Amino acid sequence: MEIPFTKMHGLGNSYIFLDLFHMDLEEGLLSKLAIDVADVNTGIGSDGLILIHPSTTADVGMRIFNKDGSEGKNCGNGLRCVAKYAYENQLVDQKTFQIETKAGNVTAEVQGDPNYVEEVTVDMGPPILERSKIPMVGKNDESVIAEAFELDERRLQVTAVSMGNPHAVFFVEDINEAPLYELGPIVTNDDRFPEGVNVEFVEVVSNKEIHFRVWERGSGVTQACGTGACAAVVAATLNGYVTRGQSVVVHLSGGDLTITWAEDGTVWMTGSAVTTCTGKFFWNQQS
Repeated sequence: MEIPFTKMHGLGNSYIFLDLFHMDLEEGLLSKLAIDVADVNTGIGSDGLILIHPSTTADVGMRIFNKDGSEGKNCGNGLRCVAKYAYENQLVDQKTFQIETKAGNVTAEVQGDPNYVEEVTVDMGPPILERSKIPMVGKNDESVIAEAFELDERRLQVTAVSMGNPHAVFFVEDINEAPLYELGPIVTNDDRFPEGVNVEFVEVVSNKEIHFRVWERGSGVTQACGTGACAAVVAATLNGYVTRGQSVVVHLSGGDLTITWAEDGTVWMTGSAVTTCTGKFFWNQQS
């Protein structure tokens, strides 16, 4: 099967994008296809697969599949790439438009022209702070702010936030010493998070600047995570490290995002989106 694709990335968080406005795929093929295209040795190589599809509730829709074949609900870096693709490929004709995700519809605004979108600002909506909705085991109506979190002999503190997908944020003194590879795969599968969780380590540099590293649920270490950056700024605000309503620069492995948790509750994310290549993937479904 020949499958036309576009590879794009947001700060190094790369996905294979398929335009379902111009092609069809059977639902039962999607999980395996995501695994196969993401394989760096036998596929194209990416952090997963994103489908850009017609929507009955928004201008364009997106579905996200992680590199292990599981389906995600939201992806900040993916949203910026979808917005860039939709505008540059005339799927939409306005610079501000709606994108449907499994976590709900969001508003995106592109900066640039139809030939080249430079940056995208996305209204990520309000964070979800209720424990039961993140979800995390415990008393349903509580929020999880600097809560004791024990792992064997380690005593950590976690702040949990959902941006349509769950995030566990841990603050560290030095981002270069963060136990990302050691604790990331353990925390993401911890029973206290019944749907798994994205794991973030954050170093606060100042009231307007933080460093960030992530282990993504279903993908492992990635260069960037847009929803994670949003969750990190919300967590930093809840813990008194940054001031709500002001813009915070988040330094990720792949580059910087600007995040603002506005007074009205909305989280705004601004960052780049880049097209890497286009082509055809010759998929052997039996391999």
